[in-house]
Amino acid sequence: MTEQLISLRTSEEASTSSSICKRLDNIQALHESLDKLICLPVTQKALAQEQNKKSVEQLLDGSLRILDLCNISKDALSQMKEGLLEIQSILRRKHYLASRISLKKTFQKVLKSLKVKQEHECNDESLVLFGEAEAITMSLFDSLFCFMSGSMNFGKWSMVSKLMSQKKV
Repeated sequence: MTEQLISLRTSEEASTSSSICKRLDNIQALHESLDKLICLPVTQKALAQEQNKKSVEQLLDGSLRILDLCNISKDALSQMKEGLLEIQSILRRKHYLASRISLKKTFQKVLKSLKVKQEHECNDESLVLFGEAEAITMSLFDSLFCFMSGSMNFGKWSMVSKLMSQKKV
C-alpha cells in the first residue's frame, strides 16, 4: 500500500489523459487495499479507541468530501456527454440539411425533365396503353420527387416510412 501511495504522489505532476487514467487505476487499487485494511482486527481496534475519535471523524469527513467530489465529477461527465451528443446531433442535422439541399436541386432538374411531354401518335390500342402507363408512371414520379424535395407537404414522414417499408419500387 505504501508503494501505491508513493506511485500516486510521484504521478501527481503529470496531467495527460493517459497519466490521469493510470492514476485512477492506482487510486482504485489503493482503495481496494484500504478496504482489506479496514477489515483487519488491528484496524478495527484502532478505530474503536476513544483517543482516536477525532482522527476517525476527520477521516470520515474526508471520505464524505471524496464522495461529494465523485458525485460532482459524475455530474460533470454526464453533462459533457450530453454536450457531445448534442454536438453530434447538430453535425448530423447540418449534414442532413446539406444533403437535402443537394437532393432538392437534383429533384428539381429531374422534375423539369418530367414536365416535357412526349407526344405519341399511336393508332394501335395496345400501344396507347403503354403511353398511358408511361404518363401515369411519370405523374407518380413527379409526385414522389416533389414530396422528396419538400415541395409538397404530405402527412409528416408516414409517406417516407411507407415507401421505405415496401419491397417493390
